[in-house]
Amino acid sequence: MKVPQGIPQNVWVLGFGSLLNDISSEMIHSLLPLFLVSSLGAGTLTVGLIEGTAEATASVVKIFSGALSDYLGQRKNLLVLGYGLSTLVKPLFALATTPAWVLAARFGDRVGKGIRVAPRDALVADTTPPALRGAAYGLRQSLDSIGAFLGPLIASALMLAWGGKLRWVFWAALIPGVLAVVLLAAGVREPQNQKYQLEPGAGQRRTQPLHWHSLRRLQGAYWLLLGVALLFNLGNSSDAFLLLKAEQLGIATPLVPLGLVVVNLAYAASAYPVGVLSDRLGRVGLLVAGFLLYALVYLGFAVAQSPWQVWGLFALYGLHLGLSQGVLLALVADRVPGDLRGTALGFLNLAVGVALLPASLLAGSLWQHFGSGATFAIGSIFAVAAAVLLWVFRPAVGQQ
Repeated sequence: MKVPQGIPQNVWVLGFGSLLNDISSEMIHSLLPLFLVSSLGAGTLTVGLIEGTAEATASVVKIFSGALSDYLGQRKNLLVLGYGLSTLVKPLFALATTPAWVLAARFGDRVGKGIRVAPRDALVADTTPPALRGAAYGLRQSLDSIGAFLGPLIASALMLAWGGKLRWVFWAALIPGVLAVVLLAAGVREPQNQKYQLEPGAGQRRTQPLHWHSLRRLQGAYWLLLGVALLFNLGNSSDAFLLLKAEQLGIATPLVPLGLVVVNLAYAASAYPVGVLSDRLGRVGLLVAGFLLYALVYLGFAVAQSPWQVWGLFALYGLHLGLSQGVLLALVADRVPGDLRGTALGFLNLAVGVALLPASLLAGSLWQHFGSGATFAIGSIFAVAAAVLLWVFRPAVGQQ
């Protein structure tokens, strides 16, 4: 599909920066569950605790980072700081000798993500015309996903070349991370018209984005979308459990990261076309379809019996991401004031993070006590509930 004219330079730079950073991150994350279980002796409940705590931390930070970017009227410095922190802590993974080390490294990595995500997503909307917003989010997500599938692919290749030396792969992941920070620092431009907002009648005092007076300007459609995202993510546990399921069904350890390659190939191929489609046909129906596809995929993981089934489910999971991730961001950006965009996206990520910790703990506990089928079945149920809620209240959200 041809990329429409008008996609600004910032979106391309943010996309390629995300691509490099995701190569770095996924070289580590695609092997991390196996490293925790096989090398450090952690159980699935510990994996769930580490993943859930890390993601929840990132989401709490996002609300403050997004609000700060609104308050200052500046996004670039925060997003570069966030990418830089995530790169700085990556050597801790290679040096880890206990699960506590991994938790510390994941904590630092996710704090970095928390600092960068809301300002980055707000910057996409700040610099893109509304009629191209779905396409812009889709393009950035597609480039991000290319990095996310190249990372596991590179990790698998290095594992095979280096005889399964996990720590060597973790050290190599530092290189694309550094390149991402350099590119973003040099290439991102702050929009010329992005100035901080002043409170009416308050002289030169800046608007406080987290003040109740400001939050009241976020309308009911936004808060409804927030509730739907929270409900969905209560069943959206860490992708680490997908990788553990793949190994459980007999996929060789060096090939397990290829599951994320398949996921992100499908994600990269679908995110941009879906974004363009959402600009033309509306976003709500596509988001409902993404939730329902997730429910079917998790039901499939619950009953899967052989490796070939898992590869197909990984591809469908990537399609779910293409149908939902960028579309939800564009839907939120459409419905909030520009000077509160960072705050609104920060609250969205906070809702996701609040859900991810109990979701991952629940998934790990169910797996440990009742088997993997229970973990995926509960995720499917939550996704159906979120899809039904969004469909019932679609007039309140409003079609784009």
